[in-house]
Amino acid sequence: MSLIWLQVGQCGNQIGQEWWHLLCNNASDTDRYPYFSRDGMINAICVDSEPKVIRKLWKRVKKGSLRDSNLIVGRKGRGNNWAFGYSGDGTDTEKSLLARTMESFRHELERRDCYSGTVLLHSLCGGTGSGLGARLCEEIRDTYPAGHILSVAVAPHETGDTPLQHYNSLLCLSWLQRYSDGILLFQNDDIMHRVAALGEKKVPLVSGVEAPVSIAAMNSHIASCLAGLLYPTNTLRTRSAVSVGIEPWEIIRTLCPMTTLKFLHTAQICRRGTPFWDRVTLSLTKNIPRTSPDGRLHHSTSLLAVSRASQDKPFLLSQDSVLMKLKQSYRCVPWNPFPIDYWTALQT
Repeated sequence: MSLIWLQVGQCGNQIGQEWWHLLCNNASDTDRYPYFSRDGMINAICVDSEPKVIRKLWKRVKKGSLRDSNLIVGRKGRGNNWAFGYSGDGTDTEKSLLARTMESFRHELERRDCYSGTVLLHSLCGGTGSGLGARLCEEIRDTYPAGHILSVAVAPHETGDTPLQHYNSLLCLSWLQRYSDGILLFQNDDIMHRVAALGEKKVPLVSGVEAPVSIAAMNSHIASCLAGLLYPTNTLRTRSAVSVGIEPWEIIRTLCPMTTLKFLHTAQICRRGTPFWDRVTLSLTKNIPRTSPDGRLHHSTSLLAVSRASQDKPFLLSQDSVLMKLKQSYRCVPWNPFPIDYWTALQT
């Protein structure tokens, strides 16, 4: 019960809805424990400057799984402008959006036995996700400096989202680099290609152009990637087999050994039945980005492999070869003496 989920903007709340849907429908009661309060309420604060996405969350309020005080809604939007989202429009009503969010955050924090950090879900493109998300990250860091902040940020398509998308992304990433502890970055173009490859949208080509992948399918895939990383694992459980929800902070400790290197990349492979881990690793490494757009080779400071299967013995028997292949594919830097870690989790 030590972390708080902060969903900001349309994108952050849509991904959040998919995350809670997965958690409520697929996770066991033991696995849900770290993400719910003692009274069974979801540990989430949902913020948006317009009501159209937040409106869907009232269903959870009526079911008694989400506090109505944790739905923070404005009326005017932020016009896809970072500065507008960061500073507001100057009116007393809209200025209170930041104050109301921090007040709700304080109340939620006081319900914790201890506070260890915040997972921030938002986009880099819109005015609310980028601007208000950056401002909230700054405020939380200044007010609660001992807590971790893990940003789950969605970058826009290379072209075509909004005229100010690159401006918004640059400024938001600057704030995240300054105030967060880790940035788990998803890119819309990459997610769209992944979902299309998984066959989420099996529609024939029209005039030689690929059929578009739905936003819902992309949000669902991002939530699935988060579940693969943040669901409780056997490796991090206590001796009494209880999960205390430290997965997000162990990810930061493991993958961000240097405070200036915060960007995280995730890749996921799902297989039914008994997995052959060498084949899984080969499929995974095929899609790893090798170079940057300007041709420079990518390198990684550290690497974390998370295995979720009905049995952990097959992974443990092949772990040396699997981890070596991942280390080579991700080009782990030679100066890190312990660049690789792994977690295992049993799934029924």
